Order: sequence, then C-alpha cells, then structure tokens
Amino acid sequence: MMRRKKQSCMTDRIKQILDNIYKYNKGSLAEVNFGLTDDIVYDALIVAPSYSPYIILKDDSYKVTELGGRSYSQGFLVEKDELKLAWIKTAAGGCNMLDYLLICGELRFNKLIFIGAVGALRQEFDIGDICTPSYSVAGTMANTYLRESLRDYVPFEQIYPDREHVEHVVKMAAESGYRIREASVFCTDSIVMEYTHLDEIRAFGTDLIEMETSTFYAIAKLMDIPAIALLVVSDNSATGVPLVGRSGEIQERYERARCVILPELICRISRM
Repeated sequence: MMRRKKQSCMTDRIKQILDNIYKYNKGSLAEVNFGLTDDIVYDALIVAPSYSPYIILKDDSYKVTELGGRSYSQGFLVEKDELKLAWIKTAAGGCNMLDYLLICGELRFNKLIFIGAVGALRQEFDIGDICTPSYSVAGTMANTYLRESLRDYVPFEQIYPDREHVEHVVKMAAESGYRIREASVFCTDSIVMEYTHLDEIRAFGTDLIEMETSTFYAIAKLMDIPAIALLVVSDNSATGVPLVGRSGEIQERYERARCVILPELICRISRM
C-alpha cells in the first residue's frame, strides 16, 4: 500500500532545540520514552495526557501495540485498516507537554492530534460535548521556554490554532454527523488550586479550563504540522457537575463521547 506523502516536523527551530538536547544526552529520546522511531511515517501522532488507547478504543477493529515507556510516559502503535497512528500518553501539565512533544520532533507524522478531558466554566456546556480551542490562554510558564529568552515572558498570552485547519476539521465532522464546538480555553498549572482562583480565572472570559493546549499549539506552530485539539467536557463548575462522582446517566454520556465519537473523529482527521 502506498503511504501518504511524508510530513517532516524537523523545522529549523525544532532541529535547533533537539541539537541542544543531544549535546548532553545520547540515543533517541522519543525511543527511550515511547518506543517510537522514525522508521515509520505515521498518519498522525496522538498526544494524550489523560487517555491511553485502552481507555477509549473499545472496538476490536483497533490493534494496539504497546511499544515502550518510562515512569510517566507510554508509547503505542495503533492500527486500524490502513491507518498507522503513533500514540503518546504523557503526564499532565504544560511543562510535561513541552518536554514530551518536543522530543517527538525527531519522528515523522502527517497530523498532530491532542485528545483529553476539559472542565467547563459556563453553563451552556454539557458533559460529553466535544470542543476544540478557538484560542488558549497560557496560565502557565511553560510556553516561555519556547522563546529566544526567558525574559520575554508574556503573562496569560493567547495562543491560537491554525484557523484554516480547525475550520476544515469542524466542517468535516459536521458533514459526518458530529458536532465540534469551538470554545476559548484557560490553561492552568494546577487542578487543586484552580478552584481557589476560580473567580479570577473566570474573569479572563474563557469557556473551558484544562492544562496543555496553549503549549500544544505553540509547539505545533514550531513543527509546522496540521494540528487540532479535541476536548471532551468532563465536568462543569458553573452547573456543579463534578469531575469525580458523576451520576450514571452523565457518566454514560461522557463515555459515549470519548469511546465512540472521539475515536471516529481521530480516524477521520488522520485520513484527511
């Protein structure tokens, strides 16, 4: 079978970053942390701080092979029909997204897809809604390390995705019978402390809250790879639906979104 045209994310900036790492480290960090190599051109790299393939891929048509990992990271090859997907599960937080996604700069893949859970800050979002950031507010220091100087820190910077690609994906999903809601996201460094600062966070005017998408999109821009984040609403502080302790009906809605709709969207995006 003919593979799709190679997409390299080894831009000059990514090469510079990796060259600096390998001045002090040996071997392939992507292989050490995930068991992934550049031998395959993957249809997509799936980046998932919250979900391993075993959690969301319930259909026997998916073949999942665990390739390797360390204490806070796991790598998988997911195969379905003609698709070959590299899948990395990482620890949560912008700082971990920064490290783990950057070392994947030595791999070859055609699309970049982030998947994870997200909390809602407004009443109009229901559990199980699938959203994608219209922009992400970087309430984290991690993004600063992508700049030429740490002194160029921009507090609460707004990071935007590639609008053309996002619109293309949203349209494709709608034509396939799935709704992806565009919404603004605040990226927090702490789940526990976000509740103490909830009123202050809401004052930014964002719709949702999670931890990684501002860093994800900043790296995707450096890689120059088509990228999108798919977020499943898991809780809502405005309506009082908790992250832990959801009712049975609400849990079923959440499970359908992440175990039925999300895998379908991953496959359709990977084939685009």
